[in-house]
Amino acid sequence: MAVERTEHVMGMPVTAHVRDPGFASGGLDAAFAWLRDVDALFSTYRPESEISRLEAGTLALADAAPLVRAVLGRCEALRLETGGYFDARARGALDPSGLVKGWALERAAALVDAGSLCLDGGGDLVLRGGPWRVGIRHPLERDRQCAVLELREGAVATSATYERGEHIADPHTGRPPRGVLSVTVTGPELARADAYATAAFAMAEAGPAWTAGLPAGYEAMTVLEPGRVLCTPGFSGRSPRARRPPAPAPAG
Repeated sequence: MAVERTEHVMGMPVTAHVRDPGFASGGLDAAFAWLRDVDALFSTYRPESEISRLEAGTLALADAAPLVRAVLGRCEALRLETGGYFDARARGALDPSGLVKGWALERAAALVDAGSLCLDGGGDLVLRGGPWRVGIRHPLERDRQCAVLELREGAVATSATYERGEHIADPHTGRPPRGVLSVTVTGPELARADAYATAAFAMAEAGPAWTAGLPAGYEAMTVLEPGRVLCTPGFSGRSPRARRPPAPAPAG
């Protein structure tokens, strides 16, 4: 019998589904404890967290926990990789949540001794031991799916406004992007998939061309207004009226 457990942590519902025979719910304790520890360290809502203290100037980066320094280092690397569209300071204040969420879920999944696992954090997924069928919610119609994925393992991340409103900003303008409804990225690592989805969403209508050049193993589906769907060639979901995005413009 499958085991399912949900806790509200890091400001979102996190649900673990395990299909291993004989697996006990207690086998998830370490994973959820880790997520609570991450929340205490990285929350932008807790004044005592290290991220809040860094922003307030009461903690120097050199004195921050090694995990905090490592995550902020990855944020900077991704900022450079995405041309500044993934930025832990997109809205001015320090907020590495766009990387922390996926990174924390990946490490939580690694703490679960199970062969068949789906870990769902606010709609972003770490999967192994499939097949798993994953429905991607349509950004305009709550009861519709715009794609269905069939995956054995990997990660799925979606950036959209239907759950949290306009929480993504174009770091170059400070304003929410226009013309884009959702971006879903699949790949081997949730942290990178989540960051790529955030960056592509911030690029608005330029995002699909950028996702055409994602690193090997990563694929994307973008829904633009008024519901136009563009997918990279290797995106494995079945989606209505999907088209390939235009190739990225040559450099120089």
